Amino acid sequence: MAPPSANDEDFTPTPSIPSKSRTIPEIKKSLGGLTQSASYPTPLVYSGTLDHYESFDLTSIIGREFPNLQITDILSDDAKIRDLAILVSQRGVVFFRNQDINIEDQKILGQKLGELTGKPATSKLHKHALSNSKRGIAVDENGKLDDEVSVISSDQQRKLYHNLFGSSKKLASEGWHADITFERVPSDYAILKITKTPEDVGGDTLWASGYEAFDRLSPVWQRFAEGLTATHYQPNFNKVAAEHSLELLDQDRGAPENKGLDFAASHPVVRTNPVTGWKSLFGTGHQVHAGWVDNVTETESEVIKAYFLKLITENHDLQVRFKWNKNDLAIWDNRSVFHTATNDYEGKRQGNRVVSLGEKPFYNPASKSRREALFGGN
Repeated sequence: MAPPSANDEDFTPTPSIPSKSRTIPEIKKSLGGLTQSASYPTPLVYSGTLDHYESFDLTSIIGREFPNLQITDILSDDAKIRDLAILVSQRGVVFFRNQDINIEDQKILGQKLGELTGKPATSKLHKHALSNSKRGIAVDENGKLDDEVSVISSDQQRKLYHNLFGSSKKLASEGWHADITFERVPSDYAILKITKTPEDVGGDTLWASGYEAFDRLSPVWQRFAEGLTATHYQPNFNKVAAEHSLELLDQDRGAPENKGLDFAASHPVVRTNPVTGWKSLFGTGHQVHAGWVDNVTETESEVIKAYFLKLITENHDLQVRFKWNKNDLAIWDNRSVFHTATNDYEGKRQGNRVVSLGEKPFYNPASKSRREALFGGN
């Protein structure tokens, strides 16, 4: 889920919620009615329309870069955008350098990626409860404000979370997350274009593969994880809003189900990506830091959460790190990757992030792991 700041790239630790708080009426109510249909979508096949553009993999597991392709050149070609979405879902995150795409076309791209790969008609672009137009940060040179764009702003972060910067002693690994998983209908794809890089150095972003994290579980732990759900919970939006007298968006956050101020949702710990048909570890990272694994004791929940987080943070070979230049752009699949930004700069950093909403998370017992699908399980 989103870290507790005005943007999802920065992070302040959230205290774990006491077990007695798990039964508060508003959270119990928010988690109802989320039964998943027993019918599952058929995985999609990449057709090769992007093969003649120069690209290269950044690691064997995650990440691909197109060093020369301008997304605006293919935006009107639905076959290529569909293939791009499939490629993002397979590789986890795809990078583009020095993009000329404007914010309106970035929004069009965000919606197309999901529509062309079968997301529900009711799922649109996400409107962030906190990081929206009410913060007054323009998304273009004309001063445009837009609820469907989350401005990733170090200035805003420092204003709301001054303790994040300076002499903080926290572990940077606490920042790993997938976007907005506290929503009943969370994100499929996210697009971030960095419009301002720090004057000094730093502000990189790292991504980690949930596919590979699942594959690194033993068969016994895989079967165990497949039977679990976890409650993703974000208490800090209400905390920040109260401290700074801010208004939160409590209705119409991009899908009919995404409303209210409880910011809690129960999802499968192992999630099937409908585009690839691959299993991904989903219930880990900061999105469950204040949440819990359902139907186990508090102690068991903390043990499970800690182990799953270790799979992400302590396996550097399932991660990819990207150093931003101005106007670089990344597209990632929030269903199957986690990400975190480095807090190692003093200058200003800003970008525009568009987040598409997908389907309600589900686990398909017939789905395969990435290794099984690509290499027969080796």
